[in-house]
This record gives sequence, C-alpha cells and structure tokens, in this order.
Amino acid sequence: MAGGAAGPTGPARPDGDGPARGRDETSEQRADRRWGELMQEIRVAQTGVQILFGFLLTVVFTPRFAELSDTDRAIYVVTVSLAAAAIGALIGPVSFHRMVAGRSLKPRAVTWTSRLILVGLLLLLATLTAALLLVLRVATGATYVPWLVGCLFLWYLLCWFALPLWVRHRHTADRR
Repeated sequence: MAGGAAGPTGPARPDGDGPARGRDETSEQRADRRWGELMQEIRVAQTGVQILFGFLLTVVFTPRFAELSDTDRAIYVVTVSLAAAAIGALIGPVSFHRMVAGRSLKPRAVTWTSRLILVGLLLLLATLTAALLLVLRVATGATYVPWLVGCLFLWYLLCWFALPLWVRHRHTADRR
C-alpha cells in the first residue's frame, strides 16, 4: 500500500482500533502487533509497581512502623491496597491471554488488555500518590506535604494522560 494510504477498510480510527495508515495488515495481524506493543508497554508498569509493592510490604516490619500515627497507618493500608489492586490489573493481561489463547479471540483480548492496563495505570497513579504522601509526611511532617504531593499528582496526570490525549486529539482530528 502506498505511504499514507488508508488501510484495507478505511482510515485509521483515533482510538487505534482501526486500520493503521500505511499498513496493509489483516485484523489478526493488527491484533498480533498491538498485543506485542501492549506487552512491551506493560513491562515497565509491572516492574515498577511490583518493586514498590515489595518495599511497601516490608515497611510494617520496621521498628518505626509502631510509631506511625493512626492517619499514617491508614494511608499505609490504602497505599498497600492500591498497589495490590494495580498489580492485579497489570498482571491480569497475562492470565487473560492464557485463558483465551488459541480460541481466535486475540482482537477481543487486545481490547480488554488495553482496558486493564489503563485501570492499572490509574491505580498506579493513586498508589504513587499515596506512597509519596506517606513517605513525605513521615520524613518531614511539614504542612506543605499535601500541596507538594498534589503537584506531583498533577505532574503524573500531565505526563501519563493529558499530554498523550492532547497529542492524539491534535493529530487525529484532521484525519476524520
């Protein structure tokens, strides 16, 4: 297919589920390619959340844990729970693939995996925010900590969601 031409069934959709411009691939080939891309993307998030979770699990066994205020203990419980939920969502695609492999469901698996990864990223965002709140409260006790954590939360939102969505909107609007 000539460069820039639409795929076999029309122009690319902004959500990435349609044929990619400049690619001449079947829906099965597209699903295989997108699956590979998803697995590469998920490796970074999985590793990060698993390391964070491991560190969080050790905190309760440190001598300083007994000194935490009730508020800090509550933040800890929420943080560990969020990390566990994030791990579930980010490892879910592996199990999902295992359960549906060989049943000609790859396009559906790609769609559901994309959703699980998005949920996992949202949970990771919440986990990082809660972990930062806990660590900075314990380390400094400063009144500015919630403001600092709020700014970091906004930074994550900008980097992980706002910028990609803005680029997606800006560069796909002219193709409709």
